Amino acid sequence: MATGVQQQSVAARGARRRRKVNWTPYLFILPHLILFIVFLGYPFFSGLYISLFQYDILRPAASRFVGLGNYANLFTPGTPQYQTFWNGLINTIEFVVYSVPPLVVIPLLLALLLNTRMRGVNLFRAIYFAPWALSGAVVALLWWWIFQSQGGLINYYLADLGMRPPRWLNTLPWAWVTIVVATVWWTLGFNMVIILAALQDIPDYLYEASAIDGATGIQAFFRITLPMLRPVMIFIITTSIIASFNLFIQPFIMTNGGPAQAGGGGGTESVMMRIYNEGFVRNLQGSAAAMSFVVASIMIAISYINFRVFGKRD
Repeated sequence: MATGVQQQSVAARGARRRRKVNWTPYLFILPHLILFIVFLGYPFFSGLYISLFQYDILRPAASRFVGLGNYANLFTPGTPQYQTFWNGLINTIEFVVYSVPPLVVIPLLLALLLNTRMRGVNLFRAIYFAPWALSGAVVALLWWWIFQSQGGLINYYLADLGMRPPRWLNTLPWAWVTIVVATVWWTLGFNMVIILAALQDIPDYLYEASAIDGATGIQAFFRITLPMLRPVMIFIITTSIIASFNLFIQPFIMTNGGPAQAGGGGGTESVMMRIYNEGFVRNLQGSAAAMSFVVASIMIAISYINFRVFGKRD
């Protein structure tokens, strides 16, 4: 009998030791968790709360609860928010269509060219990557000066050649051309470095085996390089779409969202600019918060579709 009791006691102590939680890993991630809660978690729930009110940031006590009214205004034709919000969203989608393909194709081509051991290649890699280290305001001001109609660098040389330069920043589609050029020049270096790192991880013996089998360089590219780059290209496409959806500083500085549209809003006014104007110019923080959550939902849906479509394996 005593032996049975002792065995039960030993088993109970063993179970308690097994149930003991090791808190060390959680202590390591605690700083990140705190920062996540402060800078992401709290703003998220605070924004969701504000979107349910006709909110006044200067007089929070005067805010009025409207429920889903701010969201309804975005989907009800005739409301002040409807035309400007959807104009900004369509403009942003248009910019995504214009900018994402060159932000994928050009970095891929540059990475292929720079994936070599030739002398001085690191200098060229640094040159292409350097613009990404600049702030958005610096990039926008630089390209505003290049494209401006009065004294702009491009118009100066076009006039010297006897050509009539367009009003780059004030007319469509030229305003979009300037914004896309500035964006691609600014951010292609980041994508190039990621693709270059992935290219260097592809084993050389795959190319050697394909050469022995008589495969050409183009065949090796489509049968070896692109399939091996699939995970990286999914990442590049997804991050490029998300970054393009966050378009703000380029049109804000270069075109101020113009040219103006007859129905309201500007020809290059992005949805982020519209949210900014709604919240800080018109002082309608509740409506701006509702716009933010609608845009976030669209971005999540697009990212999910992107992973579903490009993530499929044959």
